[in-house]
Amino acid sequence: AAPGPGSGHGGGRTLRTGFERLAADGYALLDGRRVGVVTNPTGITRDVRHIVDVMHADDGVDLTAVFGPEHGFRGTAQAGGSEGRYDDPATGLPVYDTYLKSGQDLADIFTASGVDTVVFDIQDAGARFYTYIWTLFDCMEAAQLAGLSFVVLDRPNPVSGRAALGPVLHKEFATFVGRQPISQAHGMTVAELALLFNAEFLQAPVALETVKMSGWKRSDFYDASGLPWVPPSPNMPTPETALVYSGTCLFEGTNLSEGRGTTRPFELLGAEGIDGRWAAAANELDLPGVRFREAYFQPTFSKFAGKTVGGVQLHVHDRERFDPVRTGIGLLITAKRSWDGFAWREDNWIDKLTGSTQVRTMIDAGADTDEVVAGWQGELAAFRRKRREHLLYR
Repeated sequence: AAPGPGSGHGGGRTLRTGFERLAADGYALLDGRRVGVVTNPTGITRDVRHIVDVMHADDGVDLTAVFGPEHGFRGTAQAGGSEGRYDDPATGLPVYDTYLKSGQDLADIFTASGVDTVVFDIQDAGARFYTYIWTLFDCMEAAQLAGLSFVVLDRPNPVSGRAALGPVLHKEFATFVGRQPISQAHGMTVAELALLFNAEFLQAPVALETVKMSGWKRSDFYDASGLPWVPPSPNMPTPETALVYSGTCLFEGTNLSEGRGTTRPFELLGAEGIDGRWAAAANELDLPGVRFREAYFQPTFSKFAGKTVGGVQLHVHDRERFDPVRTGIGLLITAKRSWDGFAWREDNWIDKLTGSTQVRTMIDAGADTDEVVAGWQGELAAFRRKRREHLLYR
């Protein structure tokens, strides 16, 4: 049976995900097709059943394979890991590993699986460097190479779809944390991104179909959806994490902890030797919608594991006005000015995260927050124009 609609907080609106609409229609779109699903633990119904389990139990769809991204289909792997090839104990379905595979290698996996249609259903976090959108891109490219059709089941952008923010990736800095020139916070849903990728970035378009949500507005944050939150990766525990992530993930490119190994990753930032001066300097910036608290914490893994570090905790008090990317830049600048131990990671990972050398070199030259943010406005305006053509919701 198709999962029933639940109630959101949207003034009587009920959000239905792409999967809920597909199932309610008796999987008519997939009739007669051999289907493989790219998904992870976020691919759930609102009564928290996994879509693979729901589809496997339904005679209306011929589900024959599952493809697992980073962290795996059932989510057993930490950052930078995956589950490998195995048979799913619950359904007996073959599970193929897509992590770090692309192009013809991934196309060969799709071909070997025997499917003719690849379905994508993963909850995104709204940032360019969150890798599932590049899993989407790579799978679209591979499906095209293998001559398969591709279906994207839409889910909300948890931080709303109001605005594209931040610097745009320069192609020479393309990696798995940014394959194509989109902005740091893209303000799009996965189905909208799929339309953008197909029109602008794939060498040849794939046979693409999208199943829109109903009842979602661009201004909606995740709590308006009425959907349960499943951490899309181990260090994305709450929608509040996603709210700050597109800015504070930049601290991965520094020698400071980005809060991995705490219960508040990306909301807690710090290092040994930092004291209350950083929080004071950050608050003096008067950034919209956010305040900073002097904080001390002890990460259980990752940077400074087992050591007590000082730093800040972000407290977003007005998410409508909060700008995560501007906030991340302001925090980098004040960290560098208030702590003499500040350093970029030696591999210049910050350039991969921001998409060019511009942010790092401007901060090193002493630029303030407004100057750094002004530096990407031309490219961002051009991306916003391109983005607008592929938006599905108002």
